[in-house]
Amino acid sequence: MPFVIGLISGTSVDGIDAALIEITGTNFDLKVEFITGETFPYSESLRAQILEVCGGESISLEQLAVLDDAIAQSFAQAAQTLPTQHPAQLIGSHGQTVFHRPAKTGQGRLGYSLQLGRGDLIAHLTQTPTVSNFRAADIAQGGQGAPIVPRVDAALLGHPTETRCIQNLGGIGNVTYLPPQSQDNWETQVLGWDTGPGNMLLDLAVTQLTHGQQTYDKNGQWAAQGQPCQPLVNQWLQQTFIQQPPPKSTGRELYGKAYLAQCWQDAQSYQLSEADWLATLTEFTAASVAENYRLFLPQQPDTVLLGGGGGKNLYLKKRLQARLSPSQVLTCDEAGVNSDFKEAIALAVLAYWRVYDTCPGNLPKVTGARCAVPLGKVWRR
Repeated sequence: MPFVIGLISGTSVDGIDAALIEITGTNFDLKVEFITGETFPYSESLRAQILEVCGGESISLEQLAVLDDAIAQSFAQAAQTLPTQHPAQLIGSHGQTVFHRPAKTGQGRLGYSLQLGRGDLIAHLTQTPTVSNFRAADIAQGGQGAPIVPRVDAALLGHPTETRCIQNLGGIGNVTYLPPQSQDNWETQVLGWDTGPGNMLLDLAVTQLTHGQQTYDKNGQWAAQGQPCQPLVNQWLQQTFIQQPPPKSTGRELYGKAYLAQCWQDAQSYQLSEADWLATLTEFTAASVAENYRLFLPQQPDTVLLGGGGGKNLYLKKRLQARLSPSQVLTCDEAGVNSDFKEAIALAVLAYWRVYDTCPGNLPKVTGARCAVPLGKVWRR
């Protein structure tokens, strides 16, 4: 019954989520007990540098090495600072994605995904075995390297009779489709992909409108005061990525500042207020999820479980419920998994599978890989 720490900073780059869990069982038959979790913000200077690199800023190889080390040190400090009476036997660290280029069907080219925060340094600083670089093995098999959470979702959030969608709303949105576990070979029918923007466009817009004084719309209160512009939402839904069939994954390379600037240009003829602008971006986020479900799910789910920061945006949750009715929109907390730290919990489970269970971590039907493989490289202390 090892205690495992999971560490991740997502595409929002708003800090390192650290979760300590206790795990028993094997493969899909797991029992996970959440012990504690905490989010550790990056320093302002480190976050600014990460965002510059994610935005395409050029740096030297020496600067890249320094940044890699700085992120690893922050991750190690998060693991060491996490308050607990139970020392961890293992760490699973996702690191910080700074570049993601998915494989493209028919081009004969492997994808590429770079996560900084080297696992060997985390293992050295914490004196704890660490698993990192989770995407590489899937990419080597021709997969997208993302999303890597669906197999964990299947283990922790599957239901005997319900059809469920686990919708994460971090910077990017991604979905895991789970058929009822009472069906024969249910695990072969699990689906998953990135649905489009999560919080990213909203957070960028709020940051711009407030000149950096705010970085997100708390509870969606600002957007809730406006009226969404449906013609703009309909226009944006025709965007290539949203209409693209799975497997598919994306990141800040697509839904970053340049994309938001184009959306802003599109909006100029509608004379939107600031609240209308945020309401429209919120509606687009909700509509992109619903459109993906309509186009690519074999059937609409009975229940949608939200995870990630977007699940706290009450206005976004309300718009998702309106778009996805009659499906019931809840949070992962209501199904027994901590919504705030679901992704960190998943990294801990992936590390556990890699070291203690040696079972696959990916789902080829989700990522497009040729076969299922264990994920992550193990670094001994």
